[in-house]
This record gives sequence, C-alpha cells and structure tokens, in this order.
Amino acid sequence: MADLLVIIVSYNVAPLLRGCLQSLFASEGVRFEVVVVDNCSTDGSARLVRDEFPSVQLIENPVNCGFAAANNLALRAYLARPASERPRYVLLLNPDTVLPPTALATMVAYLDAHPEVGAAGPKLVLADGTLDLACRRSFPTPAVAFYRLIGLSALFPRSRRFGRYNLTYLDPDCETEVDSVVGAFMLVRGVAIEQVGLLDEAFFMYGEDLDWAYRLKAHGWHVRYNPAVTVLHYKGQSSRQSRARTTAEFYRAMELFYRKHFARSRPAVVNGLVLGAIRLVRLLTAASWRLAPSALLPQSLAPERQRPGWRQAG
Repeated sequence: MADLLVIIVSYNVAPLLRGCLQSLFASEGVRFEVVVVDNCSTDGSARLVRDEFPSVQLIENPVNCGFAAANNLALRAYLARPASERPRYVLLLNPDTVLPPTALATMVAYLDAHPEVGAAGPKLVLADGTLDLACRRSFPTPAVAFYRLIGLSALFPRSRRFGRYNLTYLDPDCETEVDSVVGAFMLVRGVAIEQVGLLDEAFFMYGEDLDWAYRLKAHGWHVRYNPAVTVLHYKGQSSRQSRARTTAEFYRAMELFYRKHFARSRPAVVNGLVLGAIRLVRLLTAASWRLAPSALLPQSLAPERQRPGWRQAG
C-alpha cells in the first residue's frame, strides 16, 4: 500500500515535467503512486509521460479544464477506491517543482506526527533563491485584501498588520500555523478530503487551494507551513503562456473567494468597496499590459522578490 498519491496537473511544460518526475522518482523512504493529468498540452507532454515514465498513470484531457477540475479527475478516482486501498495522503504538486530526495518522506512523517493537521506545505524557493511568498498565506479577508490591493503589504512587509497576505513579517524558517499553503505543493490528509470534498471547480487556476484550506479549517483541521523541507519552484511557467488571461483569472479568483466566504456576513457598503477595489485593480492591470506587459503584474504572477533581508540561499 502506498503512503501517498501524487497528482500533477501539466500544461505545455514538458521539460519541467520531466525534471519534476525525475526528482520525484529519486525520492527515498516513502511509497507513492503518481497521476499526471495533462490539460490538452500541445508540446508532447503526454507522450513524454507514456514513453519515459510508464509507471505513471496518465489522464489526457481533451480540453484545458483548469487546475481544480483537472485535479478533481484524479481525486474522484482516489475517493472511489475502498478506504482500505487508498494512500493515506494526497499531494498536489506542480510540474515546475524539483524535490530533494527526502522531501516526500519528511513531509509524510510530519503529518504522521501531527494528526491534527489536515494539510501542510514546505518552504518553496524560486530559481534565484528567494522565497516564493505564496507558500504561506492568510485568507484574503476584507482588510487583508485591501492592504494587498493598495500596495501597503508591499510597502510594509514587516508589519503584522499590513504584511498578513504572505506573512512576510514571519521568519521564513519558522514552522507555523497558517491559513493556507499553496497548491504547488499541498500535502493533504486523505480522511480530511473525505470530509471537505473536492476542489471547487468555479476556480480555474487560482484560489482553489485557498478555498480548500478554508474548508479544511472550517472542519477543524489545522494547516501548517513546514520549512524543514525546501522545494525548488520554477514559478508561473504555465501561466506565462497567456499572461492576460492569468492576470484576469487571478482577480476573478479573488472576487469569487470573497463572495463565497465573506460577502454574506459583511455590510453591503463593505462588499461594494472590496469588490470595487478588486475590479478597479483588475482593469488597471489589464490596461497596463497594453502599455508595458511587465507592469502592475500581481505578485503571485510576477517573479517574486523580497526585501534584501529576506533573501534565502538557493
């Protein structure tokens, strides 16, 4: 019986997918199964998996159905198996990641030692050695989203008030309870998935991990950031293929998350201000692409940088 089911959703990143799978199969000390869900790639990704990694279960989508829906194809098959035949944990893993040999075993051991934790993620670092800020996040409550949208989180990253979006006031080497980890490496307990259900397919490519973490917490599970494991993340390689759409999807996901989890409990005037701010920044970002494609890109889409004092070794 495998300890872990690894699900990788891939879209036109064949070289990175190869590197990810090579690092995955060099893992030590853990038994795992791998499913690759290919979202209608045109770069030979599916053929690569069939030819070079025959032990991988391959699901070929005839269309690009998005991150949540693609993961759900594998998750439905997982939940359809008898409970006694399922791996204890499920890992959502991006194809633009590279894992050290002990990453899986260490993360599985972490969840084994913390039965109250429903999901956990490691420290993710970008190719230049800086921290991927998305690897530990707070939920975008009205205040948190407002500080992010108007730029206060970037201006005052060490502030406990303004730096909550990516918890930039915390030491990146400090294990901590967080609202959410990122779907690029999100290890989830199987029994927790039974309780909270599948990813919400209303989210196309952003926000589904935040939503899943929110639902996990609503069911009493903890979510933890575990920097004892460091994973390399070549971030945004799929999304760069259509930046105008990915920018739009980023803000659409933010609006969807707010409507789903916060709008009903807030006054209409607050909802109007928050949703208006999201739409305004979305329009400004779209307009900026026509003038300078690198301007006003959301932090989760752009190559992320931190203040010099936060730089990490690669």
